[in-house]
Amino acid sequence: MNREATDLAGVRHIAYGTLGSTNAEALALARAGERGPLWITARTQSAGRGRRGSAWVSAPGNLFATLLLTEPSPPASAAQLSFVAGLAVHDAVAACAPQLGPALKLKWPNDLLLGGRKLAGILIEGENEPAFVVAVGIGVNCAAHPSDTPFPATDLAAAGALVTPEAMLAALADAMQRRLAQWRGGEAFSSIRVDWLKRAAGLGEEIKVRLPEREFSGRFEGLDEAGRLLVAGPAGVMPVTAGEVFGLGN
Repeated sequence: MNREATDLAGVRHIAYGTLGSTNAEALALARAGERGPLWITARTQSAGRGRRGSAWVSAPGNLFATLLLTEPSPPASAAQLSFVAGLAVHDAVAACAPQLGPALKLKWPNDLLLGGRKLAGILIEGENEPAFVVAVGIGVNCAAHPSDTPFPATDLAAAGALVTPEAMLAALADAMQRRLAQWRGGEAFSSIRVDWLKRAAGLGEEIKVRLPEREFSGRFEGLDEAGRLLVAGPAGVMPVTAGEVFGLGN
């Protein structure tokens, strides 16, 4: 397995040719004693995954990256990294393709949309032993996208923006440093929350939410102080901790 160690925005970076999953590799390194911060990237993945065990199609020319962090916050606040990373991905895409900036929106809890279609996804995974570590996995469709997904997808090239994975990674690494500093290990999530809501898809509109046991519709009211989705329906405002938002024009 070929890999190359370099620096990326002041953070170490290991670039692989092929991996099963950048998140899986980051967590395996953490079990072996790696404490990061460390970027792991791969040109291709053979076992990329998304939330809830779904497969992440890993076409060549796209960005597959994971940032490994040790004790980035108290464990109870670590889920907020979805919003931190989402803002960083939004920042990076807007920097690399400024003409697309107005069409970019963040979909709760961890996707970036371009023109209402999924452009990027985030997977946060953590382990507590031998230390509390978090793998922030990020996939950006730079050159290609799958066609048979539950939520419609797109890529930058299809939108007329030619951005290499290397250029996207450089912008993302810079943006992550800034957003992590803004977050301050969870102490300033209120600031992240405000910025995220400014870019939120469907805010104030009717959305559908899919939970493990049921689906329901309501008006997207915002986020609470913990990052839970607030949906207003006939019975009042319901906070949603984990679920899938759809019905955003798809």
